[in-house]
Amino acid sequence: MSSKSNDQGRAYEYACIIELKDRIEDKRPVTIDKESVLAARRAWKTQDEIQQQTHLRAADAFIDTLFSAEPLILEYDGTNNDVVVLSINKDSDAEGGDVRDIVITRNTIRWDIGLSMKHNHFAAKHSRLSSKIDFGMKWYNLPCDTSYWNTIKPIFAKLQSLKDEGFAWHDMPDKEDSVYFPIVDAFIKEMNRAYKVDSTIPARLISYLLGIRDFYKIVAIDKDRLTEFQSFNLRGELNKDGKKTKATLIIPKADLPTEIISLRFKPNSKSTAELFLNNGWSLSFRIHNASTIIEPSLKFDIQFLGVPANIITVNCKWR
Repeated sequence: MSSKSNDQGRAYEYACIIELKDRIEDKRPVTIDKESVLAARRAWKTQDEIQQQTHLRAADAFIDTLFSAEPLILEYDGTNNDVVVLSINKDSDAEGGDVRDIVITRNTIRWDIGLSMKHNHFAAKHSRLSSKIDFGMKWYNLPCDTSYWNTIKPIFAKLQSLKDEGFAWHDMPDKEDSVYFPIVDAFIKEMNRAYKVDSTIPARLISYLLGIRDFYKIVAIDKDRLTEFQSFNLRGELNKDGKKTKATLIIPKADLPTEIISLRFKPNSKSTAELFLNNGWSLSFRIHNASTIIEPSLKFDIQFLGVPANIITVNCKWR
């Protein structure tokens, strides 16, 4: 991710913190964990006034929908200790499997919800492949087979040699045939092999992509003046009723996949695999170089092509 994109993403998170505090404090006590938002606040200051207003409109658009799904945010027991706390997760939390960016908690009850903030993109993850990264072990706790390593290691060794000589990716016109295709092919064969060994891999793959905690994904789409609100309620952690107030937007629990229906190359592509699972899940894995100069590693841009019908999506238009 470029520095500009990273700053815009963090600034969007800070805009959401600002808007949430503004909307919540009309109803009940709320505070911001100031230390957790320092990086986002610095990024916010790099944005010009027009971009700041764009972030604020994107943040404001989904908040009523969030309140309708999560009444515990606004419910207040009347005591001094009952304060809503708004915070931003550390990057290390994502490395540990918690993909939520913003976390909302209350001091007096054991409850929290999280938001995964996306600014003008829908990628689920950008996972790296190399001669040393065992994606099977990292993604679903089953090591890759010898045949996978025998295929990919010579390719990455060649990339290392080209890097040492200072070559750029545009100097390699055959990269789709000599690099992308054989690596994606090895990936497809390895995942299909692993599934024959362990039938729980589909569920564990989705858990790797979506993390260890349920969340709402909030995607700002600036060009459409729209914010997409999407629920990932895989464990039933979301949509809890309060003592006095019930949710008016019902968020059902979504089923994890249990079967791989198909994993193959996308038609007419040498760099993208498509995975079709049961229970409504499907994904694409597009491999690409993440730099100008050749490196002995590549990245997957992983995106959801389809999700179960009981994952609720609400398109929230900006005011």
